[in-house]
Amino acid sequence: MNLFEITDEAKNQIEKLLKKNPGKYAVSLAVNGGGCAGFKYEWGFADTKESIAGGDHIEDWQTGRFVVDEVSMMYIAGTKIDFVEETFGSQFEISNPNSKASCGCGESFGV
Repeated sequence: MNLFEITDEAKNQIEKLLKKNPGKYAVSLAVNGGGCAGFKYEWGFADTKESIAGGDHIEDWQTGRFVVDEVSMMYIAGTKIDFVEETFGSQFEISNPNSKASCGCGESFGV
């Protein structure tokens, strides 16, 4: 059972990010307190395999790696992560079934 879904478009973008940042081990997603709705998503990189804690969840495919820390998993379980390219901007889009409130920026949510 997958804890969350990563679309092919999101995987392609993760692969591009890792190629542009060759010193990084994985793209990471965390949930932290803050933002206008209570919690916010924070994207980043895991620098090395050793920087990933034992309880963290890693999605690993041949050409890319994505990691979510153990605490954040309870907030994003069941989430779909997509990458959307539009005329005036592109972004990761998170469809989170645990979210009960959100703000207009799409980076902040409440549970």
